[in-house]
Amino acid sequence: MKSYDSTLKNWLNKEKDGVSLLKTVANLMYDKGVELVLFRNHLLEIGISELMSLFSYANKVVNREVDVKITNEIAKAISSIDLPPSKIDIGLLTAQFSEANETNIRSFLENKLSKIMSSNLEFSPKDVVLFGFGRIGRLVARELIKQAGKGQQLRLKGIVVRNISNEQMIKRCDLFRNDSVHGAYKADIDLNLKEKCLTVNGQRIYFIEGKNHSEINYNKYGINDALLIDNSGAFTDKDSLSNHLESTGISKVLLTAPGKGIPNIVYGINSKELDIENSKIVSAASCTTNCIAPILHVIESEYGISSGHLETVHSYTNDQNLIDNMHKKARRGRSAAINMVITTTGAGKAVTKVIPSLEGKLTANAVRVPTPNVSLAILKLKLKKKTSVNDINNTMKKAALKGSLVNQINYQVDPDLVSTDIIGNNCCAVFDSSATIVDESESNTVLYTWYDNEFGYTKQVIRLAKFISGVRRLTYY
Repeated sequence: MKSYDSTLKNWLNKEKDGVSLLKTVANLMYDKGVELVLFRNHLLEIGISELMSLFSYANKVVNREVDVKITNEIAKAISSIDLPPSKIDIGLLTAQFSEANETNIRSFLENKLSKIMSSNLEFSPKDVVLFGFGRIGRLVARELIKQAGKGQQLRLKGIVVRNISNEQMIKRCDLFRNDSVHGAYKADIDLNLKEKCLTVNGQRIYFIEGKNHSEINYNKYGINDALLIDNSGAFTDKDSLSNHLESTGISKVLLTAPGKGIPNIVYGINSKELDIENSKIVSAASCTTNCIAPILHVIESEYGISSGHLETVHSYTNDQNLIDNMHKKARRGRSAAINMVITTTGAGKAVTKVIPSLEGKLTANAVRVPTPNVSLAILKLKLKKKTSVNDINNTMKKAALKGSLVNQINYQVDPDLVSTDIIGNNCCAVFDSSATIVDESESNTVLYTWYDNEFGYTKQVIRLAKFISGVRRLTYY
């Protein structure tokens, strides 16, 4: 039996390797634009305890041999290699190194990363303008600023709001700094009222008044050939969004809501079908569509779907009333803070635009509940092939760990999982394997998938923004 002291000493040695690893992760990102992740989980700007929990996840859930000491050595070896801007799963590399009984880290990496090393990928960072600065806009800003470095892909240069009075800018700055759901933004933030700009961690961002937005000259703010991300909710169709392109300095528009007359894209599902060069206005669809599309894609590909029903248990939104009042939609006028509210959702029809084979097969409804963030999608599906709980879960686990959807699907096994556990999850779909149901016919299944309808969706918006801007980095997953 191991003693208290020996167990603690062993743990402290692991923590020392972890601290060294996090230092290397930061240096690689900021000096070379190379981001290291651990089975899709971000390692930049996390603490040692969170890092150690990720290693526990890798060994228990992923079932891959991942040692902190070896991972640290591999990270140091990566830092000695000349690589273009890229995103590398060091968890996968460590597992492959250990399982292959390799001894020479350098030669192993040169073999595994040969395609990245031989690439001559080059791109110029894309300027970004946020049109609107609400819930999604502020989270997008946080993430864009966080990802700044040598390999910076998107540069936030401007924020368009209705009013840029001193009072308004101070208030917006306060809302940016403090968030009741996602916590305080721990960054160096300086508001210059005279020049009407924010400087956040050394990045200068102008506040721009949004009146007559089609006539704004973004060039005078040093903004050129920019991607405008419209999160205002004011414009959702092609004609109204086209006005952004009339302004000087904007070359593309990305809408953070379902759009009319424009491509609705869920990154990782139908993004490859998009004509990037000729598509000037693109929608990132809805948070719910981004949650269910990856799950339905996997199930449709593996089993085939005959029919199904989607029920979303959704956090209340700003369009609802805190207390009973008038509202254009039935039930939504009743108090969001104390009621569960049955309402409609367009996600059932919207997902068929992303996965055309599901046309006419899905019905959908929604229940708004008194929580500020995190929602749940319940999918009741009749499958074309017989299956089992274990088979379904193994299929989803495989999709979450390998292939094209590792950034979209997170696989969870915790039987005590609840909504607050999902806050801040990077994936747009968090599959709850403990809740999977398959009936005696072995063809009817019920799947439960969580999603941070703010942050998880924000990550998808940014992935799509990088894609349509042509600044996606090389990857090793």
